[in-house]
Amino acid sequence: MPKGAIHVHSTYSDGKFTLRELRDTFRAAGCAFLCMTDHAEYFDAARLRSYFDECVSLSDSQFRLVPGLEYSCDRQMHILGYGAARLAESKDPQKMIAQIDAEGAISVIAHPMNEAFAWIESFEILPQGVEAWNTKYDGRHAPRPATFELIQRLQRLQPNLKAFYGLDLHWKHQFRSLFIQANCAGNCAAEILEALSRGDYLASKGALELPSSGVLPQQALEEFSRTRQRTEGLRSFAKRAKTTLDRCGIQLPEGLKAQLRRIF
Repeated sequence: MPKGAIHVHSTYSDGKFTLRELRDTFRAAGCAFLCMTDHAEYFDAARLRSYFDECVSLSDSQFRLVPGLEYSCDRQMHILGYGAARLAESKDPQKMIAQIDAEGAISVIAHPMNEAFAWIESFEILPQGVEAWNTKYDGRHAPRPATFELIQRLQRLQPNLKAFYGLDLHWKHQFRSLFIQANCAGNCAAEILEALSRGDYLASKGALELPSSGVLPQQALEEFSRTRQRTEGLRSFAKRAKTTLDRCGIQLPEGLKAQLRRIF
């Protein structure tokens, strides 16, 4: 089962790693693939071709860069398209989900905001998955139990909906040890995407394993809640402090920002 990571950004959009640096960094970590999701609004047709071509040129039998896109939609909702190769045709999230699915890519709602849960549950067109843990938005220590509960409710409407686990990697010193073990024989893009599509994968963070179903023991959800209670206060304080400094025109030293990205 090849190990990799999903929801990753490069210098083609707002990431700090080049594609080559991403390949080298994750290959050194024992990975065999990365699923890229650079922001679609950074591309025109020519740049998109270059992006896909470079992903192919940097890939081989040992490591695969799987290109894809992240779409910004209405009400600050973001839709990931794993394997998607078309620019956005709408800001409506349901239309974007339909567009992604129509091209044979994988549609996933990224880092859903709590206040958007009821809206998502009203959708007539649901995605193939919802991001249950996004280590940039949720933090590295624990996901939100409420997102797993949302996924269970959506599965009553669409039983094959999957839980996805993404890094949302942008910065060089950001946490990047939430991995995906894809159940496929090789690491070609089609095999990796097929494994993700059928839910034949596990996420892992250290000894913790998370299933594609998103179905977790109540004990695990309670532990996530306790962990978040311990860390959210400090995380919120750091965010408020940064906002205050930004308003005062004071920039945190890059070294300090890098350390905060490692912690959170």
